Amino acid sequence: MSNWVKTILFLIGSALLTHWIPSSFFRNLDTMVHEFGHAVVTLALSGKVMYIELYQDHSGVTYSSITKQWAIIPVALAGYITASLFAWFLFSAYSRGKQRLGLQVMILLSGLSLLLFVRNGFGITFLVGFIALTIIILALTPKWLSDFYYLLLAFLCLEESVFGPFSLIIYAWGNARQAGDATNLALHTGIPAIVWAIGFTLFALWCAKQAVQAFLGRNKRARSSSRQSPTPSYRD
Repeated sequence: MSNWVKTILFLIGSALLTHWIPSSFFRNLDTMVHEFGHAVVTLALSGKVMYIELYQDHSGVTYSSITKQWAIIPVALAGYITASLFAWFLFSAYSRGKQRLGLQVMILLSGLSLLLFVRNGFGITFLVGFIALTIIILALTPKWLSDFYYLLLAFLCLEESVFGPFSLIIYAWGNARQAGDATNLALHTGIPAIVWAIGFTLFALWCAKQAVQAFLGRNKRARSSSRQSPTPSYRD
């Protein structure tokens, strides 16, 4: 079975499994990472981030001011690209047994977002609750529970990072002015929004393939290790 087929099946399975688990609250993590990507690139290009808002329906918006007209392009690109790379990072960390590092990075990004950017009521409530819960998971729970928590967040980020840009294709097909970042890119480049939406989706799928390979690679190594048994030795 090809890696692309595995990736598609993995994404479908992830979507089904995570929708069976009460996970609406945690889906905002991907939104936070997406908006954080916009904010960081804005600051890197000498722009000003006024504030970020996160909403209960898992959407978000970054309000910023940019003096250089061309800068809107990398800023608009940053959201979905950051979210896709972050999902890949989570599975890469898992493949190396670095789940604690992954959770610490989540806390760091959430803390920076809370201190520097997010200003609306729901966004603040989500970040405070998420940070507190993740710290408790890190400090007080057994490893099996913290690993389950980590994988739940990783799968949610992976699923959202792919289906988010895929939904842009649908929006762009119906109304090119309602396709979010793809619309902004279309207005400033002349390239149709649906082309940008497809580009975001292809990049997300490529990152998802890397994530799935990392996840399956770790499980394969674990199974291989469990099949090996120590060879008894005898010395006289």
